[in-house]
Amino acid sequence: MTKYIIVGGVAGGATAAARLRRLDEHADIILLERTSHVSFANCGLPYYVGGEIQTQSQLLIQTPQGMRQRFNIDVRVDSEVLSIDCTKKCVAVRHRENVEDLHYDKLLLAPGARPVRPKLPGIDDPRILTLRHIEDVEKIRASIGVSDRNALKVAVVGGGFIGVEMAENLKATGARVTLLEAGPQILAPFDEDIAAFAEYTLLSHDIDVKFEHAVSAFEPLDDVIRIRLSDHSCVDAHVVILAIGVTPDTEFLRQSAVQLDEKGFILVDEEMKTSAPDVFAVGDAVRLFRFDDRRPMSLALAGPANHQGRCAADNMTGLHVKQNGLSGACIVKIFDQTAAAVGLNEKTLHREERPYHTVIAHPLSHAGYYPGARQMVLKLIFDTHGKILGAQAIGPEGVDKRIDVLSAMIRMGATIDNLTDLELCYAPPYSSAKDPVNMIGYMAENICRGMSHPIRCHEWRTAVAQGAQLVDVRTKNEYERGHLDGAVNIPLDEIRNHLDRFDKAVPVILYCQVGLRGYYAERILAQLGYQVRNLVGGYRLASMVEYMQNYKKR
Repeated sequence: MTKYIIVGGVAGGATAAARLRRLDEHADIILLERTSHVSFANCGLPYYVGGEIQTQSQLLIQTPQGMRQRFNIDVRVDSEVLSIDCTKKCVAVRHRENVEDLHYDKLLLAPGARPVRPKLPGIDDPRILTLRHIEDVEKIRASIGVSDRNALKVAVVGGGFIGVEMAENLKATGARVTLLEAGPQILAPFDEDIAAFAEYTLLSHDIDVKFEHAVSAFEPLDDVIRIRLSDHSCVDAHVVILAIGVTPDTEFLRQSAVQLDEKGFILVDEEMKTSAPDVFAVGDAVRLFRFDDRRPMSLALAGPANHQGRCAADNMTGLHVKQNGLSGACIVKIFDQTAAAVGLNEKTLHREERPYHTVIAHPLSHAGYYPGARQMVLKLIFDTHGKILGAQAIGPEGVDKRIDVLSAMIRMGATIDNLTDLELCYAPPYSSAKDPVNMIGYMAENICRGMSHPIRCHEWRTAVAQGAQLVDVRTKNEYERGHLDGAVNIPLDEIRNHLDRFDKAVPVILYCQVGLRGYYAERILAQLGYQVRNLVGGYRLASMVEYMQNYKKR
């Protein structure tokens, strides 16, 4: 009888334990979890703070007793693994005051990642909290429930996924919320143009967002914590939530034969094997690789952890299943908006000095003539050969299914030609005859075929300063409601009647509201011999990015 020990009982560990039992009814399976709960929905913790999830029991996917009864697994909660000896094949486990050695035939490590707590003055004040376990969320709920919530001031440090979700849900309790972000934007997987819409959503819901404001110290006072920032300003809060990232919880492995990288991530191969014999690892604590080029990559998300848990269990029983790497599909709710992304972003491509193109569309979630259609922003990133590299989107409806489709296409190594040929479900309540995924395929195809020459929203001012003519092809009424600096208005439907206003020796930059009419105008002028470029994303994108840039300069 094979003896399996699993360290960590949440996403990856619990999945592996259940899979092992399905593969081997006779095995001895011990699941060790240092907290009091196993298999809980840690992704739901912010929504428990905000009241969307009303009871703690709703977060419990399984209980220790339930796992024992259904899967015949020896679940031991409040059990912390102190060290492992790969030579003797045993783990040292502390349960309350007792420490014992447990021997294994095969070991799975799923310790997860812990929130970063930087060594700053005042960091140990009990009003400075983090979010990882159910015990943490109960502390937060208790902290925000001790006073009048309309007067409660909460500071969230960090604008990643947890920080944004916590800001929204704390706002739902009635608290006054400040979000402190050390970098120039929130939500690092997204590029500046898409992140701008997410940032504007936070501001429009009365979240006070401060960019490029790193915390330098915490000063505990009687009634508040004074947060000292890098620009020497201060923010006072009754409660502080730290959400500045996570680090692998692998300190107990430092003296073992399990190899870690410089950041403490466990190194694994495509079968989730570590450097130690019969030791596997999954989840937030492992360093895997990007699926397309196998560059190192780690990802603290529940979906990959569950996939890895199943894969590791298969391989622990000799099935030899391979992980194909990570593509980074992610999604976040921001009040009435949804933002999602997959694959590579522009920042990564710049850093790796890889050439690429982008297109940005503003499609409706379903047919415009059917009631309730909502506008989204959809971005596609592709290389010079047309291979799809990444996608991002934000909007109130329809974002998730478009990014899911594009995620599947990226995993299959698809090109933009595959998008134009993709057959997707259509009926007016659900989509348009040409789905947004098809549309960005057509737009990308136009670029690769030389039928459109885009200019980005961070490039047009330089081009105008160098002598290019900026033309707004929207209607007069649209132009008068707001336009880009220096633009002249020549509506699309009148453009053929005003060719005398163009000079073939002078480059022309065209824009409309979202890019479509600009493209129509571009095709007219290009075929008449003019030097023309169309502004990617149109006025809607350029004005949003510029608005947020100006806000951040205040």
